[in-house]
Amino acid sequence: MTELAGLEEVPRKNGELVFEAPWQSRAFGMAVALNEAHEYDWEDFRSRLVAEIASAPQREYYASWLSAFEHLLLETNAIGADELERRQSEYLSMERDDVF
Repeated sequence: MTELAGLEEVPRKNGELVFEAPWQSRAFGMAVALNEAHEYDWEDFRSRLVAEIASAPQREYYASWLSAFEHLLLETNAIGADELERRQSEYLSMERDDVF
């Protein structure tokens, strides 16, 4: 994560990570944890994040983070499209407890 600089740099305030909503910290944590579990190379995530930010510069930072993470999970077959769609639907419909 130390390689993130410039546009892809994680938002910080006084050196601390800044999250405006619980889903942001969860998406951040999942991306870091799966990288540490060797599900994908961090540079692959960073490159995807840079591309996501460039494709929609007005989009909120963690929305780009989540999009990069989802695309990378699909590309590496860590999760299937149907499973990702099901989990998104459960979260949006509040079928899943938001502490997950």
